This record gives sequence, C-alpha cells and structure tokens, in this order.
Amino acid sequence: MVESWVGSMSRLLPRAIREGGHEFTFLTRDLHHYLRSAPEGTAHPLLGARNVITADTNDIEALLPEAERLHAVLGFDGVITSCDYYLPTVARIAGRLGLPGSSPEAVENACRKDATRRVLSDAGVPGPRFAVHEEWADIARAAREIGYPLVVKPVDLCAGMYVRRVDGEEQLAAAVRALAGFPVNARGQHREPAVLLEELLDGPEVSVETVSHAGAVHVVGVTDKSVGGAPAFVETGHMFPAALTSADTEAAEQTALGALKALGLVDGVVAHTEIKLTSAGPRVVEVNPRPAGNRITKLVRHVTGVDLAAAFVEVSLGRAPDLRRRETGLRSAAIGFLVPGTSGTLESLDGGRLRDAPGVLETQLAEPGRQVKAAGSNNEYLGHVMAGDAEGLGARDRVEALLGELRSGLVIR
Repeated sequence: MVESWVGSMSRLLPRAIREGGHEFTFLTRDLHHYLRSAPEGTAHPLLGARNVITADTNDIEALLPEAERLHAVLGFDGVITSCDYYLPTVARIAGRLGLPGSSPEAVENACRKDATRRVLSDAGVPGPRFAVHEEWADIARAAREIGYPLVVKPVDLCAGMYVRRVDGEEQLAAAVRALAGFPVNARGQHREPAVLLEELLDGPEVSVETVSHAGAVHVVGVTDKSVGGAPAFVETGHMFPAALTSADTEAAEQTALGALKALGLVDGVVAHTEIKLTSAGPRVVEVNPRPAGNRITKLVRHVTGVDLAAAFVEVSLGRAPDLRRRETGLRSAAIGFLVPGTSGTLESLDGGRLRDAPGVLETQLAEPGRQVKAAGSNNEYLGHVMAGDAEGLGARDRVEALLGELRSGLVIR
C-alpha cells in the first residue's frame, strides 16, 4: 500500500486486507501524517501493516527501483492505495513489477481532469464543453466562448477543492487567483498550473459504482448526490440506491461504462464515475479510478452486502471479486453531512439523541472548541448522520430530518 487517505478508507482498506487473509507493507513519506489522525489512545489501522517503510513516495523515479528492491525481498502480489494523489504511482509500480492493474496511462488520464476530458471527447462519450489553459488571456477568451455561467476546476485536485461556479469575468479572475495561490497539494506534490473551464451542466448528479476485472466492468449500483455551498460544489449527502426511473438508471450506467471503456479502466479497478443527468441527456462529470469516498462504500454494503473495499483488494491481486448481493434488511441507506456556512469556533453541537433514533446507522460529530471554516470543499464537514430504510427509498428523508434537528443546536461563534 502506497500512502492512504486518513478518512474512513484508511480504516476500511486495512480491514478488508486483513479479513481477506492477506498482509500488507505500508510505504509512506510521512508516517506522522497518519499518526496524527488516529483517535486518541488507539493505534491507527495502517500500523497493522506487516512492514512500515519510509520512502519518498513523491519521487517516482527513485521509488520504482526501491519498489523493485523491496519486491525481491518481500514478494508483493499487488499494489494499492486509497489516495487519489498516488493512484498513478501505484499503476506505475504495478506495471514495473508485472502485477495486476490497469495501465499507467489509463489511470493517469483518469486522475487528470483535463486528460479525462480529451480522451472522452475523442471517444464520443458525452460531457460538457470545455477548455484548458494556463495564461489569463487564453482563459478569459475561452470563458467567453463557452459562455457564463461556467465551472472553474483545477486539473489535479480532489474533494471539490477550488471547484467554483463563476458568473462573469470578475469572479473568474478571483477563482483563477485562488487556484494559483495553492501551488502544492496537501501531500507536498507540485500542482499543474493549468485551469479547466467547463460548461455548467443542469440536472441532478449521480455516481455509478463499478468493479472491473479481467476486461469486464460490473455495475454495483447508482448513488445520488446532493450539493450545496454555492459557488463551491460541496457534497452535502448521498443515498444508495438513487431514486431514479429505470430509464435514467440505465442511461447513467451505460454512460459510465462508455467512459471506463474509453479510458481503458477495465481491469483491476473499483471506480466511482460521476454523471449529470441533464435535460440533454447524461454527461460525464469525472471518473475516479478508486472506491467512492464520503462513506458511499458503507451505504452500498448496508443495502447490498457488497463490500467494495474487499473487491478493491481482490482485483488489485488479480482475483475475481465477490459481488454477490445479500439480504441486509435495508432497501436504501443515506448519509448527510453537517456543512458549516460560517467560520469561527464550534461552541455547541449536541447529537446525543441521534444515536438512538430509529434507523440511524452511524453518527460522527465534531467536538466543541474546534476551529471551523466555512465550507469550500468536502474537507470542512462538522460531522455526518447515516440512516437506513427497510421499506423503500426513504433513507434520505430520514437523514434530512435528523440533520434538521442537529442544526437547531449548532452554535458557531
């Protein structure tokens, strides 16, 4: 395992490896990054690795021969990560060592939003009109050609960071300046200066969760998404399965399958493909060659019994994943995030009564005293509530009602 996110997948993936009867070696450039994220008094699950090795995971040319030396001694069967910023690194290592996985080119194209746009456009997979430029004069001209309002994106960040709706040139300039002021990502990697401009798409957004193995792509299901925080695009909640007509479900699935095929992500990948169901038909937002974040994998497991983290482990080892659905007693599961609208200090947030509320599957809330930043991405949540519905697609309504109760006791000063 080469690095990891520090959120839920940093716990789910080690668990899946262990429960699958496997062991792993953990490569990281900064172990303290993970130690700081562990709950007080507990060891981080990543420390359950058979070996923890410090290596410069940001220097791929030095890392490849180091991986070869380690492979000669330890005999790896696969390479994996949950962190977007190291997916191309993992693909390069797997290719170098002759281990399972999609081609490095396919993974790199999926991880670069501008490359994804070009590949999908060339293959005729529907997406927004777009342009990619570095210089302001070119950016401003392209924005006028696409037409306002539009969306400004970095080409190499995730979690919605610096993704903004802009309605005119003044807002565009501010968004470009903000992006230029973040030249290095949270993992110490220098960013590309290119700016991606996209047509603003109408309609609801969903994601298609898939597992690719041996040239075949299996659809596990479709998840819906709610978005807030304008002009940012902050994910405020999800429900699985999405409450769609059969025609919209089929359209979303087929569009995602077309995108994965065009990119070449047909082996050794669990993917999370985001689709807008616009008035003109489905359009690809982005393709993520890793399991969904924001606890969507838990929603899927609560409803279907399918463990996407375990599937990710198995396909990374070149093995057929277990995608059999099981009766779980739930027909839908949803999660809602508590998104701060102001900055300050969290003074009060009482969620004690939620834990015993009917249908609640999980709650996690920030402690009073925490410094709060008005949400501009998916990194500023104050917590979440997850709930299920045994009868039908009522999980989202249940979560929204619980969040409403929670917000009534939220005090930020």
